[in-house]
Amino acid sequence: MTTRVIIVDDQAMVRAGFAALLAAQSDIDVVGEAPDGAQGVELSRRTHPDVVLMDVWMPEMDGLEAARRLLEPAPGVTHRPRVLMLTTFDVDDYVYEALRAGASGFLLKDAPPADLIAAVRVVASGDALLAPSVTRRLIADFAKQRPAVRGKPALRLKGLTERETEVLTLVARGQSNGEIAQTLVLAEQTVKTHVSRVLTKLDLRDRAQAVVFAYESGLVAPGE
Repeated sequence: MTTRVIIVDDQAMVRAGFAALLAAQSDIDVVGEAPDGAQGVELSRRTHPDVVLMDVWMPEMDGLEAARRLLEPAPGVTHRPRVLMLTTFDVDDYVYEALRAGASGFLLKDAPPADLIAAVRVVASGDALLAPSVTRRLIADFAKQRPAVRGKPALRLKGLTERETEVLTLVARGQSNGEIAQTLVLAEQTVKTHVSRVLTKLDLRDRAQAVVFAYESGLVAPGE
């Protein structure tokens, strides 16, 4: 199955480089490019990509607003692509807000080409791109600046079983399904089921939103 991708970045050379790299893959089809967020949203509406590579900083409309419009579409708009944020900095408030909005992760623009290809495939498969060494630090840094929200997010935790709460905690700490299976002495397929139930019960799109939710609800504290 071919993954349809669009690239939204205000730097023409970045778009061209990413497009050439991805188009060379037999399982990836680059169906369009856009120089700013507004045109990126319009392009996505027309081409229905599976994955949108979205730069954070752009004129006209930045990547955060564009991601929000794609991930929280207006009534009547049914297509919601996966959004992978592109950034020059590994810690960026805009990226954190994009994760809250439902972006599936982020990638540094200077990452090796193989990482970009792998990231598109991971996000297209429905997983979140959560590199523990970067994403967990980003979320923890910003969670320190925002006290845990003890209202509705914390109340939503009460709908989870004890095992589901354990699984969410380990997801927030950056563990993969395989690592969680080892920690809790469970089959990996059982862990996948628990993760799916957590996302459904908490109305979360993917693991990226689950990590943010765990921090903001107070389930996991920065630095743990």
